[in-house]
Amino acid sequence: MAKRGGFQGGMPGNMNNLMKQAQKMQKQMEENQKALEEKEFTAAAGGGAVEVTISGKREVTKVKLSEEVVDPDDIEMLEDLIVAATNEALRQVEEAAAASMSKLTGGMNGLGGFGF
Repeated sequence: MAKRGGFQGGMPGNMNNLMKQAQKMQKQMEENQKALEEKEFTAAAGGGAVEVTISGKREVTKVKLSEEVVDPDDIEMLEDLIVAATNEALRQVEEAAAASMSKLTGGMNGLGGFGF
């Protein structure tokens, strides 16, 4: 009776190479993620009246306000400026993460370009 299906004696060469490449890419992704988490991104709003700094971990680490923007009669404007600066800093983090990933994958979408 003949044996059916399966591989004899382990992984074929191409599969082994693919696994090594995947492991290498995973290690590079982890290194890039760690490097990104150590960076800080600062964005300003209101002509620099409000500055927000966010870590690569997406945590707000600093908010800087100019004295002239602190108007007790216009709290809404200050709130809007803080939101705008925070969102811009978060956008910078996302952009840096996407650029880092693009370098790793060579512009492929998903694993192996198959769109996973």
